[in-house]
Amino acid sequence: VQLQASGGGLVQPGGSLRLSCAASGSGFSFNALGWYRQAPGKQRDLVATISRGGSTNVADSVKGRFTISRDNAKNTVYLQMNGLKPEDTAVYYCHAAAVPIGLHSSYSYDYWGQGTQVTVSS
Repeated sequence: VQLQASGGGLVQPGGSLRLSCAASGSGFSFNALGWYRQAPGKQRDLVATISRGGSTNVADSVKGRFTISRDNAKNTVYLQMNGLKPEDTAVYYCHAAAVPIGLHSSYSYDYWGQGTQVTVSS
């Protein structure tokens, strides 16, 4: 399984960015896809996740500003980030819960992308 993330960068406070992450892997289906972030000296925290059916779980700190979506046909998850704040500065990691095709969803394996830097600064 490979996760290829893109879309990070430098943006001014109040600005917007859109992150994308494409998951690939022969023989796997992807249940939950999501984003986590890690600021310097801090633990990795959940930002938002989305199930294959479209149910979302969004951190309180970004509710109303960030929107997660996915394209199941492309196995791609997106994170639209609006109203960015300096405290959103972090490395953002894509996450996938992958299940071998033919097995029950309880046989889920966690995979991580390489991380993409988001910096919010004037």
